[in-house]
Amino acid sequence: MNRLRLFTGLLLLVLSSCAATKGSKNFGSRKDSVLAIINKVNGYWQANNAPQQRAFWDHAAYHTGNMAAYALTRNEAYRKYSEDWAVHNEWKGAKSDKKEEWKLTYGEKDDYVLFGDWQICFQTYADLYQLDKDPRKIARALEVMEYQMSTERNDYWWWADGLYMVMPVMTKLYTVTGNAQYLQKLEAYYRYAESIMYDSAAGLFYRDAKYLYPKHKSANGGKDFWARGDGWVFAGLAKVLQDLPKDAPQRPLFESRYRRMALAIMQAQRPEGYWTRSMLDSEHAPGPETSGTAFFTYGFLWGINNGYLDKKTYLPVVQRSWNYLSTTALQPDGRVGYVQPIGERAIPGQVVNQQSTSNFGVGAYLLAATELYRLLDK
Repeated sequence: MNRLRLFTGLLLLVLSSCAATKGSKNFGSRKDSVLAIINKVNGYWQANNAPQQRAFWDHAAYHTGNMAAYALTRNEAYRKYSEDWAVHNEWKGAKSDKKEEWKLTYGEKDDYVLFGDWQICFQTYADLYQLDKDPRKIARALEVMEYQMSTERNDYWWWADGLYMVMPVMTKLYTVTGNAQYLQKLEAYYRYAESIMYDSAAGLFYRDAKYLYPKHKSANGGKDFWARGDGWVFAGLAKVLQDLPKDAPQRPLFESRYRRMALAIMQAQRPEGYWTRSMLDSEHAPGPETSGTAFFTYGFLWGINNGYLDKKTYLPVVQRSWNYLSTTALQPDGRVGYVQPIGERAIPGQVVNQQSTSNFGVGAYLLAATELYRLLDK
């Protein structure tokens, strides 16, 4: 019976993928339909957006998805797109060289070097470094992160997004250097973030300390967990577990939080497959939203693929979410729609529709699709 259920779930995943790419003749196997979606989505984005953009978080989040697509497809155009972006930014985030002026609070200027939204680019630089081991590609990443770790502060990650932006940087640079301080500081910074944002009863993260309950409430008076914010965290935990050594002393902490989040996120899914922007109050900002849904889908699929999540329990979750992603979010021309614009909360009355797209939403979509391909490839 369990095998029958698993087969049925996989079949439904494939059928929804095929529906999204109706008209394509390349359905020689289950995974080919998902590959067609990956290429359609990424091809559309790159054809309509030049790589010469700044290294701030929204562009950098797209590149984490693009590099996942490259790792799967080995499409040289994908690698070159990210390399051109990195070269344009001189392999840096914020570009100030005056360490005494480096800041860690929110800022979009070049002196906010220690702000995590300027550090997510180091994920892609580290991935590109692993392809040819050119030290110039990670020199700035090492300079910035090792300076940061030399300080006594642990309060660098004060908003949920920062956990996706920088946690994987720490594990990727540990992989490059073998310097255990990256893992020690990863835990210290994470524990600070958890102390100000994590709701242990709900198993979810508030976007930041401003949104703690009961100081802040959803439209119906409940806890307001922003879907994309928790998507950042859940996906970030998956990325950390991917690179963290099996015997690392930090591993039990991250495994525990990942599994607890998975359960809480699953319970908040809408029957239509998506998650509303305020996860536990569907009336606060009703309707579909893609960026949070895609990050959750990636996190679930990664866990299934790597043995952290039970297939019987979680496969129906991704069956529903992929059906939404492939038949509602994906538009005929390859645009990824229903992406909530840049912000930090679920906003009542904000219009999010099929025309609403953004770089970070495409990145999240590519992460989910590449993990689905791996599931179908097994």
